[in-house]
This record gives sequence, structure tokens and C-alpha cells, in this order.
Amino acid sequence: MTRSAVPSPTDVELQILRILWANGSCGVGVIHEHLHREKGTNYSTTMKMLSVMLGKGLVKRNETQRPHLYRAAWSRERMGKGLLKDLATKVFEGSVSSLVLNALSNSKASQSDIEEIRQILTEMENRSDE
Repeated sequence: MTRSAVPSPTDVELQILRILWANGSCGVGVIHEHLHREKGTNYSTTMKMLSVMLGKGLVKRNETQRPHLYRAAWSRERMGKGLLKDLATKVFEGSVSSLVLNALSNSKASQSDIEEIRQILTEMENRSDE
């Protein structure tokens, strides 16, 4: 895997990443509390998932403290951009417009989403005019 390639997390790994993005660095106990509450996951499964994620480069572990603290190795934004780029390449033959059009046609966008999309498109048009 190249340095810039984003690893592909499973659904459970994404759930753990969302916990870390929301809470910052956490010990296993905090992560486990969330997983147990949402999925009924047992402690050993939480530990195993974090070990696998560490090996995949999805999380980093600070071993200088007890308990060890885990944090996301990738920001939510960087992970999202990498996964979208990968999806555009694999499914839409690199066409970002096909990806965006498909996403918009498959879900109802709120008025605020539409306004934000318009603003982004306007900004992109202004940059291309420069």
C-alpha cells in the first residue's frame, strides 16, 4: 500500500473510528463501552478489533500511558476523501461527476445540502475563471 493509500475499514472498524473521531484519544474501556452499548460486543472482541486496526494502520496506540490510548490514524476528512477517490476509481472509472450524480440521485438532499453544493460549485467555477 502506498503512503497516501487509505486502508479500507470494515463497518465495525468505521464504528470504532467514529468513536475516536468524536472523543479523541481513548482507552479500550471507553471504546468498549460504546461498542457494547450499540452492538453488545464483548471486551475481548474490542481488544481484537483494535489490534487488527493497529496492524492495518487505522489507529495508533500511545503506549507511554496506562491504560494505552488509541487514536484514529486518519482524520475523518482524509479518510472520507480517500474512500471516495477509491470508490470513484473502482466503480465509476475515475469519474467524480458520475459518483456525485449517483449519490445525489439515490438520496433526498436537504435544502441546506443543496445550498452548500451550489456554493461549492460556484467557488469551483470562480477558481477556474482565474
